[in-house]
Amino acid sequence: MRIVSLHVDGLEQAVKNGLYSWLKDIDADIVAIQNLKAKEYQLSDAVVYPDDFNAYFFDAEADDYSGVAILTKEIPKAIMTGLNDPLWDRQGRFIQADFPNVSVASVLFPAIDQFNSVDDKLAFQKVFAEHLQKTRRKRREFVFCGNFEAAHKTVDIYDWVEAQENPGFLPEERAWFDQVLGPIGYVDAFREANFGENQYSHWPTLEDARRDHAGWRIDYQICTPTIRQYVVEAKILKNFDFGLHAAVMIEYELDDMDD
Repeated sequence: MRIVSLHVDGLEQAVKNGLYSWLKDIDADIVAIQNLKAKEYQLSDAVVYPDDFNAYFFDAEADDYSGVAILTKEIPKAIMTGLNDPLWDRQGRFIQADFPNVSVASVLFPAIDQFNSVDDKLAFQKVFAEHLQKTRRKRREFVFCGNFEAAHKTVDIYDWVEAQENPGFLPEERAWFDQVLGPIGYVDAFREANFGENQYSHWPTLEDARRDHAGWRIDYQICTPTIRQYVVEAKILKNFDFGLHAAVMIEYELDDMDD
């Protein structure tokens, strides 16, 4: 199962730039997309009904803001939207597809913007950590994909010394990762197969992206610990036609879980 996570700067524009054709070319099975910047009814039929995928959307109430989607080749058993938290669900930040062996979700953490402050972002981290704790009590496996709007370790950011006082690399945000990837029990799936440096998924400007430095790894796939042994490949695909984020592609041999 090849899972791709990608934060776009508007889904309609990304599709016009060839996103769906590109996903077909790389043979993605499940695609977690963040930052649709449109409601489903505002999207064209070509976006809502892709030729090669079943598409599911969760909108934000505000116009031109947030929203998440999940595209799947296989029809899922169920789709779940929201975190049962009215504040964050109005911002369209979570959608999950359930399959026989695993549930895969697309999540978009809040950025610091006209709707959310640093304190709001930390509050969302708390809500999501509580959700992760609940999922660990369920008898199934999970992969959560998305833009977490923060980097975890110094290797995940270009200039970590200066960044320690900036949102996205604050001590509180990094401590949240320590909890999620520690006591709560989730795994950074990317680092199970890719230990390289300069593995960045976001650059503040296109100019930085072209220079291929000054980046941050803030786009993650985290999984339940049983899955870690089935991660066989992890790559960051640096195609900037779809926005300022690169796609994170991870290959899981999940069929082996039944053996």
